[in-house]
Amino acid sequence: MTIIKVGVFMSMLLITPMLVAQNATVSLWEENLEQLSMDKEEKNWEDELEELSNRLQEPVNINVATKRQLEEFPFLTELQIENILAYVYIHGQMQTIYELQMVKTMDKQTIELLLPFVCVKVVEDASRYPSLKTILKYGKQEVLTRMDVPFYTRKGYEKNYLGPAVYHALRYGFRYGDYLQAGIVGEKDAGEPFFALQDKKGYDYYSFYCLFKNLGRMKSLALGNYKLSFGQGLVLGTDFGLGKTFSMSASEYRTGGIRKHGSTDEYNYFRGTAATVEILRFLEFSAFYSHRSMDGVVKDGEIASIYKTGLHRTEKEADKMNAFTLQLTGGNLTYEKNKLKVGITGIYYFFNHPYEPDLKKYAKYNLHGNDFYNLSVDYKYRSGKLVWVGEGAVGKQGYALLNRLKYKLLTGYQLLLIHRYYSHDYLSFFGRSFGEGSMPQNENGWYLAAEATPLAHWTFFASLDLFSFPWWKYRISKSSKGMDGMFQAVYSPRRNLSVYLNYRYKQKERDVSETGGKVTLPVYHHKLRCRLIYMPGAFMHRITIDYNHFRQQDGKGYSFEGKQGWQCTQSCAYTFSGFPLAVSAQGTYFYTDDYDSRIYASEKGLLYTFYTPSYYGKGFRYSAHVRYDMNKTFMFLVKFGQTVYRNRKTIGSGNDLIEGNKKTDLQMQFRIKF
Repeated sequence: MTIIKVGVFMSMLLITPMLVAQNATVSLWEENLEQLSMDKEEKNWEDELEELSNRLQEPVNINVATKRQLEEFPFLTELQIENILAYVYIHGQMQTIYELQMVKTMDKQTIELLLPFVCVKVVEDASRYPSLKTILKYGKQEVLTRMDVPFYTRKGYEKNYLGPAVYHALRYGFRYGDYLQAGIVGEKDAGEPFFALQDKKGYDYYSFYCLFKNLGRMKSLALGNYKLSFGQGLVLGTDFGLGKTFSMSASEYRTGGIRKHGSTDEYNYFRGTAATVEILRFLEFSAFYSHRSMDGVVKDGEIASIYKTGLHRTEKEADKMNAFTLQLTGGNLTYEKNKLKVGITGIYYFFNHPYEPDLKKYAKYNLHGNDFYNLSVDYKYRSGKLVWVGEGAVGKQGYALLNRLKYKLLTGYQLLLIHRYYSHDYLSFFGRSFGEGSMPQNENGWYLAAEATPLAHWTFFASLDLFSFPWWKYRISKSSKGMDGMFQAVYSPRRNLSVYLNYRYKQKERDVSETGGKVTLPVYHHKLRCRLIYMPGAFMHRITIDYNHFRQQDGKGYSFEGKQGWQCTQSCAYTFSGFPLAVSAQGTYFYTDDYDSRIYASEKGLLYTFYTPSYYGKGFRYSAHVRYDMNKTFMFLVKFGQTVYRNRKTIGSGNDLIEGNKKTDLQMQFRIKF
C-alpha cells in the first residue's frame, strides 16, 4: 500500500495539471447534443444539463461512488467501472484524485474526461442515510426564473392569442447530494394567458417532483412527476439516450431507471409514484404507477389526436387542454451479478377513451385502440474487452429486437456493432431507442462504427448505417432502404486547441413531389463540417463552417436537381479573472437554396438549455450572452439575439407570421442559490 502511495506522489510531480479538462468534457457533451438535435425531433434537455451542472459543482466522491453513479458517465466502460470499485475495495479509500492512474484499464483520455465530475474525500461511514436535520441544514436550494421578451409581433396577437407575448418560467429546487431532490416548475408559453381565462391558477403547466435515493434497500422513490428508462428503450425510453454519434466516449447507452422530471417539457413524463427496491444484493425490483391528463381532440367519444406541444394560446388550443387521461402501471426486475445482467420489463397502459386517429396509409400500423401492453427482456454480458448488450420486446402487436456489441481492441481502438429489427406493426407508446427514426417501429438495420488513435494528437472515427423500412413512411409510399455514413478526423496538438473535419453522407428514398406517391426515387444528402476550437486560459474561440448538398431525381430518371446550403459561424467567449463576469458573442451567416438544404448552428443558451436552431434561405444571425455572478447566491444572465433574412419580407406562417425580415429576442434569467 505504501509503495502505491509513493508511486502516486511521484506521478503527481510529473503529470501536467489538467486545467482544461472541464472544458473538454463539457465540449464533448455539447457536440453530441448538437448532433442529436440535428438528427432527431426537438427534445428538452433541461434535466440532463441540470444534472451535468450539478455534477460539476458537486462532484461524485470516488471513494463512496456506487456502480449506478459511475454508469452516469458514458465514457466509462463496464470494465473501467468494475476496476474503480475493485481498487477502492482492495486498497482502501483513495487519498488523491491522481490515484485514478493506478486503476487498471484507466487511460489518460478517460481520466481527463472524468476529472471534472469526481473528487476524493475520505469518509468514515457512507452507508447511513443522513438525518432530516442534516438534510435541512446542508441541503442546497435554487430558485431560477426566466423571461423571454420578443421585439416583434406575430399575427396571432391581432385577435387569436389569448395572452401576452412574454414567455415566463419559474423553478424551485431542493437537493441534498444524491439522497434527495424535490422541486416545482411553472411555465407560461408566449401567447398564453396568466391568471386569466383557462389559466386562473397562473401558469398553464406545473411540475411537482420529489425523488429519494439510497434509503437503505429502497434505492429510489419518486413522487409526483418522473421519468423512466429500462433496457435499451424498446418499452420505456423517456430518459436521456444517445443516438448516432461521432465519439465512442459518448456512445454508451445505459438505463436511467427512475429519475425526476423537473423540466418544462409538458409531454414526456409520468405522474404518480415509482420505486426501486433491492430484494437481494444482486436483484432489484421496480414498480410504478402513473395517472395523468393529456392534451388532444376527443370526437364522438373517441380520441382523434394527441397534442404534444403544450401550447394553449388560442381558444382552439385551449379546448385541447386535459381532454383525456392516460394510466400506466408496470414493473422491472433486474438481476446483475459479476459479468451478467438480465432484466424483465412489463407495462400496461390505457386511455379513458378509445384512441382512434385518422391514420394515413403510411401510418396504417401506428398505435390505435384503448388498452395496450409491452413486455421485454434486456441483457448485458461482458467477457474481457467485449460487451454485449441487447433487448427483445413484444407488444399488443409486433415485436422489436436490438443488440449491441462493443469491443475495445487496445487503448484508443474500439469497434461498435448495432443490429436492430423493429417490425412494422410493433406498438410502443413510450419506446425511444437507437435508429434512423424516432420510434422503434418499421425499421431494420446494421450500424458499424470504429474509432482509432494511430497517431499522437489524432483521433479518427468512421461509421456506416445500413437501414430499411419494410412498410411505408411519411413521404415514402413503398418499402424503402437507405444508408448513413460518417467520417471524422480530430487533431488536438494541445489541450486547448482542437480541429475536426466531419463528413456525412445519407441516402434515402422519397416520393417525388406532385406525383401523388406514384414515383419514389432516392435522395442524396452530403454534409461537410469543419470546426476549430481554441481555449487559451479564460478565452474561447470557435469557428464552424458547414456545407450541405441535397439532390433528388426529377422523376424522369435522367437529370438531377441539386440544392446547396452553407453557413459560417464564429463565436467568442471570455471569463474575467477577479471579476464575476462571463461574456460571449456569436455571428452566423447562412445561405441555402431551400428547406432540404437547411443548416443548423448551435449557440450558447440560457442556464440548463441547449439551443440549435435551423435556418434556410439567405441571411445572418448574431447573439450576445452575458452572465454576472454577483456572489455565490445571486446570478443574472441576459441573452440578446437577432435573425435577419435577406430574401423574404415575412417570417413564418399562420398565427406565427411575422411581418418583416427581422426576428429579435431578449432572454433573461435570474438565479438565487442558498
